[in-house]
Amino acid sequence: MTRSILIAAVVGVLAAVPASYFLTAPARQHSVAVRAGADNAVSEAAIPVEAWPICSTMGSMVETADWAALDPDFAAGKRAIVAGDWNGAINALTSAGLRDARNADIQNYLGYAYRRLRQVDPAMRHYQQALMLNPRHRSAHEHLGEAYLVQGDLKKAEEHLTALERICLIPCGEYDDLRRAIAKYNKVAER
Repeated sequence: MTRSILIAAVVGVLAAVPASYFLTAPARQHSVAVRAGADNAVSEAAIPVEAWPICSTMGSMVETADWAALDPDFAAGKRAIVAGDWNGAINALTSAGLRDARNADIQNYLGYAYRRLRQVDPAMRHYQQALMLNPRHRSAHEHLGEAYLVQGDLKKAEEHLTALERICLIPCGEYDDLRRAIAKYNKVAER
């Protein structure tokens, strides 16, 4: 009898946890953000900037952790990236990184902002830091691979493409973006 009561209690808890999550979680937004145009003008987004993932160039839009909305510097850094204010993004994200030194997303965003300023060395350091914190960080692999292409290191870029192939069990935008960048690099190299 005691065993049956214990089993029923465990099953009840296991059923209650997911139910409470879905009842208390904020409503999911299924809108997709509009990418910035070729002239780098920022388009209006269907979802607020704070809900965007790693950067506006990402192929897939996934939700960020709830903690991201709680850090005003992280949110300001993401807004600055969308606006193309790379120095503003670096300032805000550096402040956020001081409070959360184990956040791979912040490091990846910092790398992206530095790369957009054509400062490849600090960008590479931040991408590598993101991968030290989270070896399966898809965006960091994509962006680091693209940075290696900027440096002319096709072999290293292909290593990150291979890593993305292992990480992405289903098709993912990061793999597709890096594959296209490598194909474009090879096409230019053949000339």
